[in-house]
Amino acid sequence: MSRAFGISGDVLGRGVAMTYLSIVALIPLAAVLLESVDGGLDTFWSAVTTEQAVASLKITLIASLIVVLVNAVFGTLIAWVLVRDEFPGKNIVNSLIDLPFALPTIVAGLTLLLFYGPDSPVGINLAFTRASIVLALLFVTLPFVVRAVQPVLLELDREMEQAAESLGAGKATVFRRIVLPNLTPAIIAGAGLAFARAVGEFGSLVLITGNIPFKTQAASVFIFSQVESDNPIGAAAVSVVLLLVALVVLLIFGWFSKRALRHEE
Repeated sequence: MSRAFGISGDVLGRGVAMTYLSIVALIPLAAVLLESVDGGLDTFWSAVTTEQAVASLKITLIASLIVVLVNAVFGTLIAWVLVRDEFPGKNIVNSLIDLPFALPTIVAGLTLLLFYGPDSPVGINLAFTRASIVLALLFVTLPFVVRAVQPVLLELDREMEQAAESLGAGKATVFRRIVLPNLTPAIIAGAGLAFARAVGEFGSLVLITGNIPFKTQAASVFIFSQVESDNPIGAAAVSVVLLLVALVVLLIFGWFSKRALRHEE
C-alpha cells in the first residue's frame, strides 16, 4: 500500500510540475510559434530574412557572445575575490552583485544613460553606439557567472592547493591545474545563463542604445517595434528564431558543462 501511495505521489508530483510548466512556458511558447507561421512558411521566411531583422539578430548575437566571454573572465575573478579575499565592505559588495536581479531593467538603462550618456559626469559618452549594447548587457548579466562560481569556490578543498604549493607549484600553476578544472562546469553554466539573458534583454537597451536600425537595434527591440507597427506575425517569427538560437546555445553550453563534470570525475 505504501508503495502504491509512493507511485501515485510521484505521478501526482510530475503531473503538477508539468501542468505548471505548460501554463507558464510551454503553451505561451506554442502560441508564439503558431502565430509566426499563421501566414505560411513563406511569410515566416520573409519576416526573418529582411535586412533589418537579420541585422538586429547579428547585433544581438555578437554582443551576447562578447558579454559571455567578458563575464566568464571577470565574473570568475569577482567570485574569487569575494570568496578568498577579506576587505572592508565585502558584504556590501557581495550584496550589490545581485542588484541587476532586483533593479527594473528600464531603471538600469536610465542609470547607464545618465552615467555613460551625453551628460556623463566622467566624460565618457557611449550612448547610441554598439558599445552601449555590450555595456547594458554586461550590467544585467553580471550576477550569473559570479553566483554560479561562488558556491564551488566555497566548497573547494583547499588542502589540494596547499599540497601543490608545498611541492613547489606556483599560484598560477595551482589555479590552472587544480582550481580551474573544478570551476569550469560552473563557469560554463553561468555563461550559458548569461547568454540566455543577454539575447532576450529589452529594458536596459531601450534608452542607451537609441534603437537605431542597422546600428544599435537589438533583436528584442526590433520585435517590439514590429508589434508597435501592427505586424504580430513578423514579431513572432523573429521571436521564434531568437528562441531557437538561445535553445541551441543553451544545449551546447549544457553539453560542455556535463563534459567538464565527467572530465573532473
